[in-house]
This record gives sequence, structure tokens and C-alpha cells, in this order.
Amino acid sequence: MGGRAVVSLSAAYRKYGSGENQVTALAGVDLSFFSGTFTAIMGPSGSGKSTLLQCAAGLDRVDSGQVLLAGTDPARMSETALTVLRREKIGFVFQQFNLLPSLTARQNVELPLRLAGRSPRRDDVDQVLKDVGIRDRAGHLPSELSGGQQQRVAIARALVTRPEVLFADEPTGALDSKTSRDVLSLMRRIVAERGQTIIMVTHDPVAASYAGRAVFLADGRIVDEIDRPTAEGVAARMARLEVTPC
Repeated sequence: MGGRAVVSLSAAYRKYGSGENQVTALAGVDLSFFSGTFTAIMGPSGSGKSTLLQCAAGLDRVDSGQVLLAGTDPARMSETALTVLRREKIGFVFQQFNLLPSLTARQNVELPLRLAGRSPRRDDVDQVLKDVGIRDRAGHLPSELSGGQQQRVAIARALVTRPEVLFADEPTGALDSKTSRDVLSLMRRIVAERGQTIIMVTHDPVAASYAGRAVFLADGRIVDEIDRPTAEGVAARMARLEVTPC
């Protein structure tokens, strides 16, 4: 696979609880995500998808093993340094758009720059709004935008800092099927045109088919992956995971 590893996990373990109530969310995961790629993380409920995303993004820490995020080990960083890393190197997109209702689309996109103490350049903000197809709605409040438009604003907000990696957690979960396809097509285009790295957790085989690679978890372990996934191929693999102990 070309490019460099933007995010990597090596022998990563993460457990929650203790004694009889202990749950192993990650059980020795070895996985790398390369520059300019779009990866879908799939698996049954409780398989470790969300934990993998949180540990890969530095939102949670592994108990053993190592995570490298943009060439840095989050476990060796102070909370202040980790906050700066997330702000400058990482973008996040969630199922709920998390836009501030009192701010316009433009102001929501500018917000990460302002929080970092940087003065937003109008041309840069205009460009990212144009890239996601929402520039003509820049002056509108979230309440004046459709769900798909709000998610485009959220994606623009995540991209405005030019992050090395974009983490997306069920980004189309609150959207109808047509709007979902539009947003997923946008994400795939961002990878192709901007060389963006995207790591997306999803339960939807159709969403996964927009990625270049689908990785499957079960019981905290990587059990399979598919290059150039199709919705049918992903659905078939998921069906086997749901009924077959791994």
C-alpha cells in the first residue's frame, strides 16, 4: 500500500472494568492507516469499533501496545500537548452534527481556528466551504439547513485546519439514504482530490462500499479486511460475523 502510515496500532489492548465484569475491547490489534486512504471499520455491536476509533484518535489510551498518531505516541504526551495534537492534526465528524445553533455555517467552520488562537483567512474558509458544496449557504444558521447540509458544514469544520487524518463515527447515521450517498461521495472525493486520510466507523455495508478498504473486528480482534469493498461483499461478511464465533 502506498503512502506513509498516518495512524498505526501495534499489539494494542484495551480493557474496561475488573474481575468478572472485565471486558476486553481491543485484544492485540495490529493495524495501520496510510496517507490518502479511506478505511471503513466494521463489526458487530460490541466488537470494539468505537474503542479502536477512540484509541486511534488519542481520545482514549491503550493499556498495552502502542498507538502512533501523526508520528507521535499519545501515551507519552501531556494532556495539553495531546489537545494541541488533536486540534492541529485531527478532524472529527460524528453522527450528530454538533454545530453551534447560534453561529452561521461560516462561523461554525471558523470555530476551530478561533479556538486555536488563529485568525481565519476568508479565502481559506471560502475554499473549504466550496469543496464541500455549501458555500452558497455560508450565512445560514444550522436550523436553516437540511441534515445533509449540516453534515457538510461539519465536514468543512473538520477540514479547515488541514488535518492529517479525519475520523468519522457513523457520519451518515442520521441521514436518509440519498443524502447519505451524497455525503459519502463527498468524503470519497475529498480523499481523491485532497489526499485526505479518512477512518470511518460504520455499521452500514453501503457506507463501507464508498471506502477503499473495509476492516472487520470481532471480539476486539481484526478478523478480516476487504480491498475495494462492495455493499454485497461487506453484508455477506458481516452476516458471517454475526452468527459465527470468532
